Amino acid sequence: MRVMSLLYGVVCYLIFFATFLYAIGFIGNFVTPTRLDGEGLLTLSGVGINVLLLGIFAVQHSVMARPAFKRFWTRFVPVPVERSTYVLLSSIALITLFAFWQPIGVTIWQVTDPTGMMILYGGFAFGWALVLLSTFLINHFDLFGLRQVWLYFRQKPYKEVPFVTPGPYKLVRHPLYLGWLFAFWCTPTMTLAHLLFAIATTAYILIAIRLEERDLKNALGQEYRDYCEQVPMILPSLTGRRADPSPERH
Repeated sequence: MRVMSLLYGVVCYLIFFATFLYAIGFIGNFVTPTRLDGEGLLTLSGVGINVLLLGIFAVQHSVMARPAFKRFWTRFVPVPVERSTYVLLSSIALITLFAFWQPIGVTIWQVTDPTGMMILYGGFAFGWALVLLSTFLINHFDLFGLRQVWLYFRQKPYKEVPFVTPGPYKLVRHPLYLGWLFAFWCTPTMTLAHLLFAIATTAYILIAIRLEERDLKNALGQEYRDYCEQVPMILPSLTGRRADPSPERH
């Protein structure tokens, strides 16, 4: 059982990482066979399919992360592989989105100036780098389920990751989400499909932050409330506020 749990966790993580790499190409419109932008007609069915795909991911990713749902489904899913299963289902939701996304070739903006393109591609790369860095700063392997199955394999008790604010967490409470916003909005070619994706994911991020912070306040109490008062949510403050204690967990 312990060996199978470890292997399951590793497979789930590898599927996630492959999905993460595919997402870079899908959103950036290079290498991958399916892409966010492309030729396509503006149709109600195409918009509807895209909205449905985004909705499936949002519901799965958010509802399954809530403590109440975790308490429910760990009656059926072993606790050591709960996080890995969540990561696997999130990856499947994204893979489904990649496979069935409907490009809409209506151009909202097109930047052709080399300097402008370089700035936007730089913002795109910065966003993905910030996302990955943020996960490692708060324990990447716990966030994606590997730490849980490894501790179970070694027959060691699981302990929650300590509440800390390394690096960018001293500037904003959610650098991971800030990285996503850079990745979604920094593009020299913004089609209607890309705009729909960017608006929907931005709305989801703002809602998810509220849900996540509610859970963190319930779990961590005054410590997290103090952190929220000292550090801005997603945009760095010009006044230079700092804090000592946030893990971004969703």
